[in-house]
Amino acid sequence: MSEPTPGVLDGAIAPMRNTALYGHAQAEAFLAQGYRSGKGHHAILIEGEEGIGKATLAFRFANHVLSYPTPETAPEMMSDPDTNSLVSRQVSSGASHNLLHLTKPVDEKTGKVKSAITVDEVRRAGHFFSQTAGGGSWRIVIIDAADDLNRNAANAILKILEEPPKRSLFLVLSHAPGRLLPTIRSRCQPLRLSPLDHEDMHRSLAHLGIGFRDAKQEEGVLNLAGGSVARALKLVNYGGLDIIEAFDNVLASSGPSARRGMQKLADVLSAKDSDAAFGFFTDHIGDYLMQQARNAAMNGDGAEADRFARLTETVNQRFVISAGYNLDRKQTILDTFADLGL
Repeated sequence: MSEPTPGVLDGAIAPMRNTALYGHAQAEAFLAQGYRSGKGHHAILIEGEEGIGKATLAFRFANHVLSYPTPETAPEMMSDPDTNSLVSRQVSSGASHNLLHLTKPVDEKTGKVKSAITVDEVRRAGHFFSQTAGGGSWRIVIIDAADDLNRNAANAILKILEEPPKRSLFLVLSHAPGRLLPTIRSRCQPLRLSPLDHEDMHRSLAHLGIGFRDAKQEEGVLNLAGGSVARALKLVNYGGLDIIEAFDNVLASSGPSARRGMQKLADVLSAKDSDAAFGFFTDHIGDYLMQQARNAAMNGDGAEADRFARLTETVNQRFVISAGYNLDRKQTILDTFADLGL
């Protein structure tokens, strides 16, 4: 059995090795036809919810460009990577000298993925562009995801985007483009991907070999996943369904029963190797609070909508500070419940 790839969810296929993509045929056609025309932008900002296929699309397009380095000879449509071709083998193994994948690095001491893409990682791009591209081909950088760039790294990327080297291509991924530096956004052509519909979610999960007990469980997971394969995997493989149930039980209870529920959930989410489950929990709380804000607004209660919007910002900031300073995760969870008035 192969070792899991750092940063890749249990049950998922690393984007560089994924040979299938569902639900984004229009985006694929846009990229392929723009490239063939010779007028494609040097930097594409691929936007969309986490886990809907942005990175897989980026690697497919990189494979396409490197397979057809002369734009006018490239086909108008992308196809699944040819696993027998040299380019595809190099891309899937991370051995292509013409492709650089910038993502959060692994801490050599802990073996865990770090919380941000640092300027040291971006300096790799400078070295990458200082080398001659193999066979006079393109040099492609995939930034996965730009949301993870710390301030120094973001400024360093900006400098490269301002004066891009010849025959260079940047594929900049973002789950929340509004949080990026406006100057980075302004130098990229936006390409928005939508969450997957149920049919494409079903096909994507089947491709990963994800099964369900029955049709009812599958329907429940698809409804909760919101078109994100990553969220579906967290629901199925990381106890996401149990986390939601436990959270709802805490909200519905009070007194000693609520405190016991909070303590139990905090113990589970602060246990060793619970990073993905904890991330799911933080996302779920954010979604819950924003939904409460929307519901209040739709009911005409502006004060309550504002309260939940402010509470969302408070809770999100708590999680950011906790991650940045590596604070005790259990206490962070309990403090978050206190923020909710529990």
